[in-house]
Amino acid sequence: MPALYRLKRRPEFLRVAGSGLKAAAPGLVLQAAKREGGTGIRVGFTASRRVGGAVARNRAKRRLRAAAADVIAAHAAEGCDYVLIARRTTLARPYPALTRDLAGALKRLDLYDRAENKEAARAARVKS
Repeated sequence: MPALYRLKRRPEFLRVAGSGLKAAAPGLVLQAAKREGGTGIRVGFTASRRVGGAVARNRAKRRLRAAAADVIAAHAAEGCDYVLIARRTTLARPYPALTRDLAGALKRLDLYDRAENKEAARAARVKS
């Protein structure tokens, strides 16, 4: 499973938002941008004030980080940047439904990669 690197700077978030790859789900919004020549996966998390106060926004981002660790690390296409945006329903949504939302959003953007395909590609890179 590849390590997830974090997007931290505003220009990185704006580049992903400007790419136009976006999928909304009941528990989250996923934005993605492919990077040229990049390997690995970079992920950013955000929650606006519409989600709630600071405590609620931080809790929503923690839930998104946990879902990203489970779904994006195992199934997302490498060489892409992802931004997960919390919604009001992120806090109340059951965790299994939240992970299904994220997997479904990856599939709609055609960035879902089966774990066995990722392992075979990684093994081929190591051999060469």
